[in-house]
Amino acid sequence: MTNSATTSSYLQLPIIDLSAADRGPEARALLHAQLHSAAHDVGFFQLVGHGIGEEIRRLDAAMRAFFALPEAERLALDNVNSPHFRGYTRTGDERTGGSRDWRDQLDIGAERAVRRPGPGEPAYWWLQGPNQWPASLPELRTVALAWIDRLSAVAQRLLRELLVSIGAPADFYDPIFGERAHPQLKLVRYPGSSGDGADQGVGAHKDYGFLTLLLQDQVGGLQVERADGLFHDVPPIPGAFVVNLGELLEVATNGYLLATHHRVVSPPGATERFSVPFFYNPRLDARVEPLVFPYASTAPGVTDDPGNPLFAEYGFNELKGKLRAHPLVAERHHAGLLSPA
Repeated sequence: MTNSATTSSYLQLPIIDLSAADRGPEARALLHAQLHSAAHDVGFFQLVGHGIGEEIRRLDAAMRAFFALPEAERLALDNVNSPHFRGYTRTGDERTGGSRDWRDQLDIGAERAVRRPGPGEPAYWWLQGPNQWPASLPELRTVALAWIDRLSAVAQRLLRELLVSIGAPADFYDPIFGERAHPQLKLVRYPGSSGDGADQGVGAHKDYGFLTLLLQDQVGGLQVERADGLFHDVPPIPGAFVVNLGELLEVATNGYLLATHHRVVSPPGATERFSVPFFYNPRLDARVEPLVFPYASTAPGVTDDPGNPLFAEYGFNELKGKLRAHPLVAERHHAGLLSPA
């Protein structure tokens, strides 16, 4: 088992109640103080008061129905068939940090027409395209696309409150989202232990975009790196979203806001764990301008990791991650992007 700690101060992430924004100036001021601290000091928090209720039950039911489909139906949606990295990834086919992740998943994004990059256009346009859906489960498409719309609205509101909390204009990044934003979600199942002694459900990583809102079940296994350098368990809170900041907010604030490493340890034995991460991302061609805010002079700078360069143009940041995480898709559709040149 990898390092984990149970220091009392780390037993739970900060808990943020988004509904406080509607309860008057005093409650909103407290919300901003809590958001500022959580985003600057931890990069992770639990979000309640978000207004999402019955939709959670519908999404959970559709997700479990998908993973209960015969394997042949799931494999018919193999993401190896999609140059856009959409569809089903079988257990062990995804990589994080060069090692296999012991989970299977369905990758879904905004439903868009294919855009093949023309001469001189960035390769990241390959990330735009249609999803793959199971024919025998039509309700999944309805529920998943509704989830993208609903969570996009929550994330937009949260981002605006977060920007205000550090003294920035609430609408500073509105222009790079809008109808051409590139939100994504994953339906993820961790099937239990791999049986070979490895416990990597998903390896330590940071997310590519602005904000991630994760719905997790009650099994547990998510761990977050804290200031002591250790990975600490994140106890599930029913109905809460675990929120983390992505690499673009680190870039935008020159490191003042944290994009934090996190991972999932496989559940024991044959215990299944289900989760739904939603990624709030801007347009693929969006360039993230430096944020104007009062604390900018105290920012420590963006993380310097030669193995994980950070790009201000979002599409490059995501394409970098997709090529590493899905080598079978990369080799089949994008071999030219894998050459040293």
